[in-house]
Amino acid sequence: MTDDPYAAMKAAQREGWGLFAPIAPFTTPAAAALVRYAGIGRGQQVLDVACGTGVVAITAALQGAMVSGLDLAPALLVEARRNATLIEAPIAFLEGDVEALPYPDAHFDVVVSQFGHMFAPRPERAIAEMLRVLKPGGRIAFSTWPPELCIGRLFDLVGRYLPGPPGAAAPSSWGETANIRRWLGAATGEPEFHRDEMSIPALSPRHYGASMELTAAPFIKVVQGLAAEPERLAAFRAEVIAIVQTYFADNRVRQSYLMSRALKR
Repeated sequence: MTDDPYAAMKAAQREGWGLFAPIAPFTTPAAAALVRYAGIGRGQQVLDVACGTGVVAITAALQGAMVSGLDLAPALLVEARRNATLIEAPIAFLEGDVEALPYPDAHFDVVVSQFGHMFAPRPERAIAEMLRVLKPGGRIAFSTWPPELCIGRLFDLVGRYLPGPPGAAAPSSWGETANIRRWLGAATGEPEFHRDEMSIPALSPRHYGASMELTAAPFIKVVQGLAAEPERLAAFRAEVIAIVQTYFADNRVRQSYLMSRALKR
């Protein structure tokens, strides 16, 4: 029994995101960009929050950092440990929740997250936990999806067809710099921001949408929820294709994203 009002939401995320592994390799260039942006170097204690299959954690380990990784989905941690074993990286992977990190105060030099922590329903709590385990003078850095661009628009579309629980923040809210400034508050110095872009290979927008329905938890949940409403499901899919078409060229979908970083006071 839990007193977490979002326990059911997190259970669905734990199951749904376990299917993400097939498209995780496409995020590896963005992982390198985040590690560089966070200034991760040899000997630093680093935490990768919502680490997924370990692409950021392993990239950081290859820079000589001492890395821990945490994720809500145990199936992804199986892949993360397998990936780390290939390079004999001694990364400590744990199953856990960004809203209740199982680490002591002021333990890490750098705390990072790539497109994962933003699914926490309470951004203030997630940020507070990430900052709690960060040493004074340490750096927090993360990558998120702006609401006006491809992935942010898709997640907002998902939210219209299948709204989250009352009070849960939209993942795309993490792509707005004003929100990030507010959530960090006085606990850090002035945050810095940088836009970058990754591309996902796809034969067509329809192929891209079909892939998302198999690997991305929010899409999986919508398709399951609309299974008994074929007309609404068809409308959802048509809207996905229309959004993706804007960013599709040369068999690639351009996915622009935001990187944020700040130093803890």
